[in-house]
Amino acid sequence: MKLSVIIVSYNVKHYLMQCIDSLHKALEGMDAEIFVVDNHSKDGTPASLSRYGKGIKLIASNHNNGFAKANNMAIRRASGEYVLLLNPDTFVGENTIKECVGFMDTHPKAGGVGVQMLKSNGDKALESRRGLPTPMTSFYKMCGMCAKYPTSKRFGRYYMCGMSWDEPGQIEVISGAFFMARHSALKKTGLLDEDFFMYGEDIDLSYRLLKNGYENWYLPSKILHYKGESTQKSSFRYVHVFYEAMLIFFRKHYSHLSFWLSIPINIAIYVKATLALAKMSYININKMLGFGGTRRKTNPRYLFIGSAKSLNACQQIAERNGFIADYLECDEKSNPDGHIKISPKGNKACPVYAVYDTSSYEYEKILEIFSQHPCENVFIGTYNPVHNIVITDKEIIN
Repeated sequence: MKLSVIIVSYNVKHYLMQCIDSLHKALEGMDAEIFVVDNHSKDGTPASLSRYGKGIKLIASNHNNGFAKANNMAIRRASGEYVLLLNPDTFVGENTIKECVGFMDTHPKAGGVGVQMLKSNGDKALESRRGLPTPMTSFYKMCGMCAKYPTSKRFGRYYMCGMSWDEPGQIEVISGAFFMARHSALKKTGLLDEDFFMYGEDIDLSYRLLKNGYENWYLPSKILHYKGESTQKSSFRYVHVFYEAMLIFFRKHYSHLSFWLSIPINIAIYVKATLALAKMSYININKMLGFGGTRRKTNPRYLFIGSAKSLNACQQIAERNGFIADYLECDEKSNPDGHIKISPKGNKACPVYAVYDTSSYEYEKILEIFSQHPCENVFIGTYNPVHNIVITDKEIIN
């Protein structure tokens, strides 16, 4: 078998189904298998997968085992030459996976491959290419030098900002949101380190691949990563787990450093976590007291794009939910520019969601349109007539 795709899911049923729908198109004609490891979701995820029959190999856990352990459960059962770890809050272009597999086939030293991840407004996600969080690289990131000088090879190394976005290139860290690895390399380097519950395991695995003589690569093939629907990043638990992962990585790979160098790095991590918790507490207290939330919020606008049949269904959804909506009947052949044709304007007070009918536009075409015309306040939405739901980065609408 050529490829084993592994998705770890926790309470993101509809995003997961969209991810699987895009996968079925991307894997057409390929000898591949799909594993879904459900970490004890409460939203009926396992039952919802029954519609796919034997096309999905479900591992339904009775506990939330975290990202690393759940992936390892499936990797041990996987039979593919390559293993793709994929987040459920993503969708992939129709040619993305084939391009990655083709690259791995022709680059035997490649241990892993990552791709160009897009945010929901079409901007490129900096996490698509990262450098190893060495003590100095981590220091520049935590003290704000990386953000202040993003194009500097020295200060901006955390995001490898000197690289071209449009050409393949070697990187150090591959994002766990889309991490294609050579199965034989995983057997040599070891699977994901289960000491990491949710974050840091991709950095650790990337580092171990490099230490074992493999190369890590970035390819400009595109996916959408909603970035956040699979985790609750405003919670105190997120802060605890994220910074704990930083400490685990540092202690595992840099314990050889002198006492006087390791102490300030540990202190910096604790200080950064404390500040994050303090800021979160301040925001929550203000909300409880009614401060900072008095500005009137404006509902987003929606532009539905697709076939007449899908637009009719979308109109019913819009009317049922009281949306301000416009409709554009077309497909990617008659209107390859999509929403750009009417140039919807959004702002912070009133964002616009361009909702594409996935039976009229390929996922790859949607990604191409947004990546070529990113706009700060115009966001990707999708409508799948099979499921009759609208999906955005903020909500599921039916």
